[in-house]
Amino acid sequence: MRAVGFHHYLPIDHPESLLDLELPEPTPGPHDLRVRVRAVAVNPVDVKVRAPKPKVEDPPRVLGWDAAGVVEAVGAEVSAFRPGDQVYYAGSIARSGSNAEVHLVDERIAARMPQSLGFADAAALPLTALTAWEGLFERLGVDRDGRDAGRTVLVIGGAGGVGSMVVQLAKVAGLRVVATASREESRAWASALGADLVVDHRAPLRPQLEAAGLRHVELIFNTQSTDAWWDTMVDVVAPLGRIAGIVETKGPIDFGKLMSKSVSFAWELMFTRSLHGTPDMAVQREILTRVAAWVDEGRLRTTRGQHLGQINAANLRAAHAHIESGQAIGKLVLEGWG
Repeated sequence: MRAVGFHHYLPIDHPESLLDLELPEPTPGPHDLRVRVRAVAVNPVDVKVRAPKPKVEDPPRVLGWDAAGVVEAVGAEVSAFRPGDQVYYAGSIARSGSNAEVHLVDERIAARMPQSLGFADAAALPLTALTAWEGLFERLGVDRDGRDAGRTVLVIGGAGGVGSMVVQLAKVAGLRVVATASREESRAWASALGADLVVDHRAPLRPQLEAAGLRHVELIFNTQSTDAWWDTMVDVVAPLGRIAGIVETKGPIDFGKLMSKSVSFAWELMFTRSLHGTPDMAVQREILTRVAAWVDEGRLRTTRGQHLGQINAANLRAAHAHIESGQAIGKLVLEGWG
């Protein structure tokens, strides 16, 4: 089968940072779906994992944690799917990735893709939808059926992949959404997704919030650097508020600054359930099933940004480079194998 992978962890401008490969097709385990991959999306985690380091992979490593495709075989214990089903999923960071013609995924973390979307639009959703859903509804404790309507959430990085889904899910839940963005096109993107207020993250936030009548925000979902945003979050979060973050710290963080306000902080990692084999792994299938229904009902939209063409090493290198530039809006997708 065709795949894109690498042996050496290299800068993305190196021609061997990602390679077109021929690899054997995998055999599904008891809980696995064997999926013929039709489209993939690229995320910051791809860039982070591929970052230069003194390590060699043999056999080559294949990345990719967003995919949409067609089930062509199932494992002996699979009960929820059958060959021919169109599925989408974010996979497991502990397994070989989806940048391959044929990919294995545990049935408990996959779902039937939205009927109203094609493969490229569907592939843009899983990782960021799961991260946004778990962070907003599980970590921040927002009621998804609207019982927290009127509360304010600050989404730091509102035009990125995860932020684009947080904005939409927060609006479905009835929250007032304040999103950060700086460039004209990213501000327009966040507003189009439903943000009630867009503030410039390159300027101090407090004056912008106060100008809009907000002294504090009750909830913060930070999709960017925890270290860089820590003092600002401590400042603008309301007493008894909650903060969720998805980017690990690079140095010590003074959590004591949250004590006077009795503020809670929670990490969100979409891979936790599959990485640790938690008893509730199938919750991710339920989440993706609900997301698909909300897409088909018109309550959510795909966050596909740029379509970069077919799935090959050259186009994936371009996707990685674009993410590294910090200019990506929404999700970058690739579709088809030529």
